[in-house]
Amino acid sequence: MALIPPPGSPVERAPRTDASIDRDLRDLVETAEEEAFVQRLLTTTVDRALSWARSSSIWPATFGLACCAIEMMHTATPRYDIARFGAEVFRASPRQADLLIVSGRVSQKMAPVLRRIYDQMMEPKWVISMGACASSGGVFNNYAIVQGVDKIVPVDVYVPGCPPRPESLIEGILILQRLIGANGMPSSFDLMHEQGLAVPEDVARIASERRAWAAAR
Repeated sequence: MALIPPPGSPVERAPRTDASIDRDLRDLVETAEEEAFVQRLLTTTVDRALSWARSSSIWPATFGLACCAIEMMHTATPRYDIARFGAEVFRASPRQADLLIVSGRVSQKMAPVLRRIYDQMMEPKWVISMGACASSGGVFNNYAIVQGVDKIVPVDVYVPGCPPRPESLIEGILILQRLIGANGMPSSFDLMHEQGLAVPEDVARIASERRAWAAAR
């Protein structure tokens, strides 16, 4: 039972009765038990803790386009059990999802629908392009199929294959989780910018400049 001291009385710490029971872990480490406790402390920033929580609870949207969608459904079966990675909660509403897996070819008529679903998803959100058809049009090199879903929505991870097996999609989700979890740390792209190195977008320009320099010699 706690007793409230009367107003004006000095608030003092009660004397310790037994050192093995009443001890303050803020004091210097004196016992092996306290040392083991201090070694298990983990400090981090709020941003990195939030990124870790987001990476461990990805909610994909229930959205499939073609044969790749069958492989995506297979990842939720007991054989692969995507629930091991915290990404099994496929949501029927885009307002409750933060991952869009574009599984299959994207036709010109489906492109505005896909964009509307992406816009309705909650922030932050990510996109996985699953299969060759979604990534580059695949074998459908014609006017009816969008030659790459990156022309409609920004893509974070590409999963190659026609169609890719469930293991490939799981690997893509694991890569995405590592990208999300490392949000509190600078990416390799950011480090290249800081150090003034050539980023992938500059490769074509640098190659043309070198060819022009070699031709002028």
